Amino acid sequence: MKKIYFLVLLAGIIAISACENRTAISKKEVNNDNLLIATLYHQKSAERDALCLQAYNMAKYRLDDILAENPDSSKLAIVLDLDETVLDNSPYEAKCILRNISYPTGWDEWMHAACAKELPGAVEFLEYVKSKGVSIFYITNRKEKYKNATMQNLQKLGIAPVSEAHLLLRTDESSKEPRRQKVLEGHKIIMLFGDNLADFTKVFDGKKSVNERLELVISLKDEFGDRFIVFPNTMYGDWLNAVIDHNFNLSPAAKIEKQKNELQGF
Repeated sequence: MKKIYFLVLLAGIIAISACENRTAISKKEVNNDNLLIATLYHQKSAERDALCLQAYNMAKYRLDDILAENPDSSKLAIVLDLDETVLDNSPYEAKCILRNISYPTGWDEWMHAACAKELPGAVEFLEYVKSKGVSIFYITNRKEKYKNATMQNLQKLGIAPVSEAHLLLRTDESSKEPRRQKVLEGHKIIMLFGDNLADFTKVFDGKKSVNERLELVISLKDEFGDRFIVFPNTMYGDWLNAVIDHNFNLSPAAKIEKQKNELQGF
């Protein structure tokens, strides 16, 4: 009788263990570990810093060339995105991994903390632009409700815009084209800075496929390094949305599977 009881107990333990293992596997399939290397690249890679410095150095040389041809800088302007162009949001992405959460969870907390650090080279470049009398506009898709927190963050870094009119946040639509047109009403935009291709021109707006985006880049190849200054962002963006065909209803596990299917091996 004791032997039978022991066997029943053992079978129960094995069943519970198997159930727990399946739960662990399920949790592993939907966690954020797939973002680990992407986020580490932004926080620990000297190459990421080098790319940012390269972008801002290139922009400085380009600015000097433009000013040599246009000595009156009063109507000239540059337009910059903020996140992953001027400000580093990788601590939020790291929090998502560590807490197994995803946007928008925790984003309010991060925004109101107003503690994002600047990307390498950003402050020095913006100070140089200001010294040359060129206007600086920030066009960001942060929501309007974060305007005060964003201004506080920029003030802490010493790169706040001259007025709220130079900080254009998202209101009704994600496209930045209407806001760029607003800047163009009183200024000539000589350079645009961003980590997402839609930061530069409306041709990248909408749900473009991976191939469409690649083809458009080739068609605009002369603009990059001249008028368009691009920054690296491996953590999120339209490039990643395009990989999953902009299907945001996919489960985390399905998204990872879709991403794997897009890989090209040999």
